[in-house]
Amino acid sequence: MADKKISQGTKLALDLGPILAFFVGYLLLRDRSFIIAGAEYSGFIVVTACFIPLLALTTFVLWRLTGTLSKMQIVTLVLVVVFGGLTVFLNDERFFKMKPTIIYALFAAVLGVGLLRGRSYMQLVMDEMLPMTHEGWMILTRRVTGFFVLLAVLNEVVWRTMSTDAWVNFKTFGLTIGLFAFFMLQGKLFQTYGLEKEGDG
Repeated sequence: MADKKISQGTKLALDLGPILAFFVGYLLLRDRSFIIAGAEYSGFIVVTACFIPLLALTTFVLWRLTGTLSKMQIVTLVLVVVFGGLTVFLNDERFFKMKPTIIYALFAAVLGVGLLRGRSYMQLVMDEMLPMTHEGWMILTRRVTGFFVLLAVLNEVVWRTMSTDAWVNFKTFGLTIGLFAFFMLQGKLFQTYGLEKEGDG
């Protein structure tokens, strides 16, 4: 299937929609408990159970609209299904709270292996979208690797030492704003090492 373009608004809605839905659902159900098949489940567990198929649906829609998915989107979906499924099956919210740690640590490890080999795996998958010199990609990859390690550590600290309310706020807003701010702060790097696409100018 050939890659197709969609509007940034549509892509943003599909990327962030499930996260915002999880947040709203948690706010509505966090103080409630539900008896299902004789077992008692907290609102958090129920919202997690709803989040899994919602993310699968939006990921499928994104694939149908664009014809492609990034490796990070695929890995994220797999980990949500695995850790979300364990959360619901074992009725233990800790598994879902670990998921961001696993995601960021995994990608930091993959990027780190590339750096040790003198390569930027980010460049391999994003070069057409963001043309830069190899030196620029290496600098960005080192920064992203360190940032992902920081996010993994922060997630562990938050979910292990703070309330579920604090973790949900951190996951919904803290991680999203942190990623946006990080890439906004790379503007100087993009200007210094960026390359003009063929046909520009």
